[in-house]
Amino acid sequence: MKRIYLKYKPHYRDTLTLATPVIISQVGHIAVQVSDSIMVGHFAGTVSLAAVSLVGSLFILPMLIGLGISYGLTPLISQENGRGNYEECGRLLSNSFFLNILTSIILFLAMYFGSVYVLDHLNQSPEVVKQAKPFFILMGFSIIPLLVFNTFKQFAEGLGFTKQAMMISIWGNVINICLGIIFIKGYFGIPPMGIKGVGYSTLIDRCLMAVAMSIYVFRSKNFKKYLVSFAFAQIDKIRRIKILKIGIPVALQGTFELSAFSGANIMIGTISATHQAAHQVAINMAAITFMIASGLSSASAIKSGNNFGAKDHTNLRYSALSSYHIVIAFMTCTALVFIVAHNWLPWIITSDAQVVAIAGQLLIIAAVFQIFDGVQVVGLGVLRGMGDVNVPTIITFISYWLIGLPIGYYMGIILDLGAQGVWYGLVCGLAAAAIMLYIRFNKISNKLL
Repeated sequence: MKRIYLKYKPHYRDTLTLATPVIISQVGHIAVQVSDSIMVGHFAGTVSLAAVSLVGSLFILPMLIGLGISYGLTPLISQENGRGNYEECGRLLSNSFFLNILTSIILFLAMYFGSVYVLDHLNQSPEVVKQAKPFFILMGFSIIPLLVFNTFKQFAEGLGFTKQAMMISIWGNVINICLGIIFIKGYFGIPPMGIKGVGYSTLIDRCLMAVAMSIYVFRSKNFKKYLVSFAFAQIDKIRRIKILKIGIPVALQGTFELSAFSGANIMIGTISATHQAAHQVAINMAAITFMIASGLSSASAIKSGNNFGAKDHTNLRYSALSSYHIVIAFMTCTALVFIVAHNWLPWIITSDAQVVAIAGQLLIIAAVFQIFDGVQVVGLGVLRGMGDVNVPTIITFISYWLIGLPIGYYMGIILDLGAQGVWYGLVCGLAAAAIMLYIRFNKISNKLL
């Protein structure tokens, strides 16, 4: 162990230095949904919490499509920066900004016009659907400022500047919580809005974050040499295709995984609102640790992109393996926390004893898939930085839709094991993805060496 530590020590330090602000920023994405669940669970009740769970399971799909396309910018930026091609970075930013605005508008329109039809045909509780509809539309509109924020965030992080997005995410979440409580309860003369108040607070928060991040990028001296070529006149088909060739597979990778979790949520919703609320509690806990691993994955993509662009294949492999070591160590620790505290953690989100009891059992299962979840997301990040996105997309589809969901349906619905059975299927899907993605990385890395 000591020999391994000394061998990888410089890479551990570099990876953690780059990853820490990215992790905090990534956690900010999910912290919005977690804080929404906490506010609703304590101030609005179990039915409202189930509505938040339902909307979250649906909204996560268009959100991941948008975020995935925006992530296509980061490895290209890091590769061009590694080659010293600064003006190309500005041109790529112009095209990414155009693509993200267009994508966000299309996604919002799809959610706005499709919300009524989709929510009415999922066999969910009528009282849950009634509260979910207005909340879903507000969350859909918030995707526009979210992708504006992410455009400039991915640009800055691709160049190694990660702290500003972290700070904006932290303050954004503070604002979201404060406004959410005010709107839900109706303080300062504002009429109580219930679940809609959470939608308005999230929308306002994301608008402020988009403005703050864009001002930072355009006013900072760190980016002046990159922004010389930033202009709408630089928007062209070739660069848009380059971004989409990475962005679309990345979007599909996230979509296949999270849609499996959304499918699991819908399956559990056919059992009861209590099981669905428990699923929301447990998945929020697991999502926090996943976003930490996702932040490490983003940092891995940046490091891999820089080394790949500079043709430094030895450091590429060492850097990637150090990320694997870090995520395994971290996820093992969080798994132990879930096991030891599974009866207490759910009380953070809800005070419904029946929901807490079911969620506690789900957290024990979540402890098992923590390590697999971390390994697979780091594997995706490393391969993305190397420009390998198509085969990993196929791997994620096979893992979650051909392995995870069918097993979850069989065990949860057919064998009548309930939410726990559905989660056993998720464990199988994550394990399959983790193993196949590592095999893929190892094969490409050894070939490059």
